[in-house]
Amino acid sequence: MGGWWISDLLNDPNINGKVWVVSWAVWVILSICLHELAHGWTAVRLGDDTPILSGHMTWNPIVHMGPFPLIMFLLIGIAWGAMPVNPSRLRGKHGDTIVTIAGPAMNLLLAILATLLLILWVPLAQGQLISSVTVSNPLAANMQTFLALGAMLNVVLMIFNLLPIPPLDGGRIAVNFIPPYRRMLQSETGRWVLLGAFVLIFMYAGGIMFGIGMLSVDLVSQGVWAAFFPNMDAPVSLLPILN
Repeated sequence: MGGWWISDLLNDPNINGKVWVVSWAVWVILSICLHELAHGWTAVRLGDDTPILSGHMTWNPIVHMGPFPLIMFLLIGIAWGAMPVNPSRLRGKHGDTIVTIAGPAMNLLLAILATLLLILWVPLAQGQLISSVTVSNPLAANMQTFLALGAMLNVVLMIFNLLPIPPLDGGRIAVNFIPPYRRMLQSETGRWVLLGAFVLIFMYAGGIMFGIGMLSVDLVSQGVWAAFFPNMDAPVSLLPILN
């Protein structure tokens, strides 16, 4: 985007900017909250009550994201969150890894759910599932955009969080299972190298990850459609953002 992201979306003649802004805001906040709560729920199940004692087992996005990430969301459209966990209190040899994986797993679950709802919504709106039920525009198109953005965003969040770079979840998993990687993090040079890699990925790989997210949702949607609705005419693309 060339300027303020909200202004860019609202002024884009190819999309319904208001729907995009609202959809993006809802999905970013919801996905981050559920991602962090997944860490917390899993930690509590494995014996660590730190998430409860710290007051983070809540739906309040301000608690999970904090003021600064929320300000960054308003400025650039992205944000992040945190869930306090004490690995030493977790049961099991791989308790820390299980808690770490829970966050990206939640994003995968949200992506699957949004994709399935998108698959069902398109034929329902067109009257192909229930002939007596149709949904006209703008509701049909707006809901399709909402679900498509949610599916795409959560694919991107899952991929991004699994990158083996601290402070991402993938970095913590790599530290737990790859001793040379853990030793590299203990050196100042190694930490600077990984910080540089994180900044470069954050700055330049975002478009690639969003492209992967959009393509993944579209391919899965079309594949499921072909498998379960072979006698129905599928739309050219289930993702308005790819049209």
